[in-house]
Amino acid sequence: MAETEYTAHGVRIGRWLRSLTRAGQVHIKDGRLELLTSYGTQIDSAPVEEVRAARPWFGRGDRAVASVNGRQYVLTLTGERGRHEESGEKAAGRFLEAVRTARGRTDFG
Repeated sequence: MAETEYTAHGVRIGRWLRSLTRAGQVHIKDGRLELLTSYGTQIDSAPVEEVRAARPWFGRGDRAVASVNGRQYVLTLTGERGRHEESGEKAAGRFLEAVRTARGRTDFG
């Protein structure tokens, strides 16, 4: 089993005006992106090569828009708390880079 390539906790996950969770999780592991509630219940999941992710053309820099299985989710990434502070803008950038990297790493052989 491969290690988790990307994990973010405390992510607000919404479908535009509707909030699904205020403290969700985002995982990229084994070529799949998973969106989870704060309790670990799966909201949505898809192979990373089918996921489209970008910064929204409006709003704050701590947000990313992810299209998973044809549904659009707005992710508000707060940054990691603890040993080193990270701004939400940097956290959103790390998420987008992780999706790009995982798409390039998927191996079907």
